[in-house]
Amino acid sequence: MSRKIQPKDGRKRAGAKQRRLSPEDRRKEFVAKATEFFSEEGFGGGTRALARRLGVTQPLLYRYFPSKDDLIKEVYRTVYLEPLETGWEKLLADRSRPLRDRLREFYAAYTDTIFTRKWLRIYLYSGLKGLDINRWYVGMVRDKILTRIIRECRHEAGLAVQNRPTAAELELAWVFHAGIFYYGVRKYIYESPVLEDKGQMIRDALDVFLAGFERIAEASADLRRAPMKVAG
Repeated sequence: MSRKIQPKDGRKRAGAKQRRLSPEDRRKEFVAKATEFFSEEGFGGGTRALARRLGVTQPLLYRYFPSKDDLIKEVYRTVYLEPLETGWEKLLADRSRPLRDRLREFYAAYTDTIFTRKWLRIYLYSGLKGLDINRWYVGMVRDKILTRIIRECRHEAGLAVQNRPTAAELELAWVFHAGIFYYGVRKYIYESPVLEDKGQMIRDALDVFLAGFERIAEASADLRRAPMKVAG
């Protein structure tokens, strides 16, 4: 009578079933792998190539994401929006703390999130491809981060905070924010030499920005105090 040969310890049996994932875990796995795929290959590839990378059939991928755009939107939500839902707006608005301390803590946390090769590559790829990811993200940064920072700077300077930011204020904030962002691009994309002390880089950038905003505030105060000219 023949005996079955048992596989050696540690060797997987041929045809062994993989662990089944719940639909929610499967969806998260697809998003994570799609994020890696987009960061390496860009957004030019079709869903067939993406399904091959995921190790699934194209119809199965469509069961979770009816279109490539739907998958891209989910990547945007998980990569770009979820990290901002960690209390950063509350931190920026906490006037019980000095403004400089709030901004330094915010940008330390913000750069810890975005300064990865994957994050930056997806952002740059989507910009080159003309996808909505960049427009969505730029609008979010303007409305949720820079506008809040300007409001807090106005409050610190004793200016009215309920008005919309002026074009000059927004431009100054963008120059400050983009300078910090480009530090990450130079380090993680171009692999160029940068100041290794990221904290010092943020502190130096804050010094320049706050000094610039102080000059804008002084000009605004001068305009408020300027006496009205009497006609005639």
